[in-house]
Amino acid sequence: MIKEILFSHCKVHLEKRIQTLEHRKKSLLHDLSAETKSSAGDKHETGRAMIQLEREKLGAQIKVLELNQKKLHSIKAHQNSHQNTIGLGSIVFTDKANYYISIAADFCKIDSKIFYCISSQSPIGRLLIGKTINDSIKFNGTDSTIHKVL
Repeated sequence: MIKEILFSHCKVHLEKRIQTLEHRKKSLLHDLSAETKSSAGDKHETGRAMIQLEREKLGAQIKVLELNQKKLHSIKAHQNSHQNTIGLGSIVFTDKANYYISIAADFCKIDSKIFYCISSQSPIGRLLIGKTINDSIKFNGTDSTIHKVL
């Protein structure tokens, strides 16, 4: 149940981010077409170049989010419940915080517990991957002990 809620939370987070970036990209396309109607000259060319650069940046950001969507769907396809070793898709309960190893997203509150949705490539994600119950990690000078893995 918790895994489905956290998975859905991350999925919605990605969908909202992609929608926002797609909207900005369309807005820039509109600005680009408006720029072609304005006066010619150096200012015109600079404006077009800046808009094009921004569109390329947005395209790269959308591509990263789409890769995160694929990563998230691979978690859904390979979810193993009752796994003791922490890996992609694991929910980790420590004495300090709770984590969902998936993609970087906003935290999620379930039954008054906060779960941090983190990437396996994040600093704390790298520390947790491969660990098991009762293992300890040290992050930012603070020791944490793993109590439970789902």
